[in-house]
Amino acid sequence: MLEPHAEFVELAHGQVLFEPEEDVVITHFPLTGTMAALVVVLEDGRAAEAASIGREGAIGGIVSAGHKPAFARAVTQIAGPALRIETARIEVAKQRSLVVRDLFARYADALLAQTLQSVVCNAFHPMQQRLARWLLMTQDRIVSNELPLTQEYLAQMLGVHRSTLIRVARLLQDDGVIRNARGRLVVLNRAKLEKASCECYGAVARHYERILRLADEQRIKNAKGAGKHKRKPED
Repeated sequence: MLEPHAEFVELAHGQVLFEPEEDVVITHFPLTGTMAALVVVLEDGRAAEAASIGREGAIGGIVSAGHKPAFARAVTQIAGPALRIETARIEVAKQRSLVVRDLFARYADALLAQTLQSVVCNAFHPMQQRLARWLLMTQDRIVSNELPLTQEYLAQMLGVHRSTLIRVARLLQDDGVIRNARGRLVVLNRAKLEKASCECYGAVARHYERILRLADEQRIKNAKGAGKHKRKPED
């Protein structure tokens, strides 16, 4: 239903997909290796990440009817492949398919869960746990131990000074969890990284898994129900 209208594109690092108050007429679906963020920009120019999106989600498309003004800036964090489709096409697909409508509704719930958990995490958890959570989420999305992100960019996304990020990252590096290479971070020990993170990473991951599992169960239930209502062929 949507696949024939999807266009394959390569997103560049730092590419802005839409700005606040712009009508989101194009929706992007990052593929494995690509990650983007919804960034809130203050009047003085400072910015911080509100949510990150990878192969599990969509940038846009949640609201697909009428005028769709964006609240945040959408920007590519890690360059890579994606599919793009006109948001209006998604609206048509939602109207025609309960499955498509349900999937987007469930993803909206998962994205909200990530945002809510991030608010709590930023308020109560120390920087080292926040950094570990962010690195785990990034690794999940790009499926690689090498994360092509500079410490300067990480500091900006996490809303902290670069000196703070460097100090905290050094603690993880000294413990053999990560290695800071030129222009990237390398995860050396996933188990230690999970231990260094707070409860927020697991809470969001479990909720997302439940949301998708319930979607699959509902899809199977609907398919069985449709099969029962089909007329039997005449003898």
